[in-house]
Amino acid sequence: MVCLDRPIKFEDVDAANIVFFARFLNYAHEAMEQFFAPLEGGYARLILERRIGLPAVRVEADYAAPVRYGQALRIETSVVRIGRRSATLRYRMHRAHDGVLSAELRHTVVTTDLVQLVSVPMPEDVRALLGAHLEPDQAPSSAGRRA
Repeated sequence: MVCLDRPIKFEDVDAANIVFFARFLNYAHEAMEQFFAPLEGGYARLILERRIGLPAVRVEADYAAPVRYGQALRIETSVVRIGRRSATLRYRMHRAHDGVLSAELRHTVVTTDLVQLVSVPMPEDVRALLGAHLEPDQAPSSAGRRA
């Protein structure tokens, strides 16, 4: 699991002074960039130089408790599933001050050649990083059998 602490900014909240629901998708992407930081050159090199993208093909979100301006989220990123060309990440977003789960997102990405815009087999370094954060209850034998 990789953790990211994210303060809630004024621009993140709506008129009710709670985080606007769509902002949680931005937070998930920030956490994904942090997750891939250990790759040589980080997420930026993966995208800009290697031209390998991880576009979302499915996102599911469950919202449990509000978060307000001035608070912070602790985002825990783990991997639910690894396929040959895709993976599903889980983001658990807890309010930092009391540990209450605010939101949980599941985010399926497909490894993509950004020049041709086609799905490609997952690079080994990406697969290894994902595998290092595979949730314990996921059987390693199922990690390579799905698309």
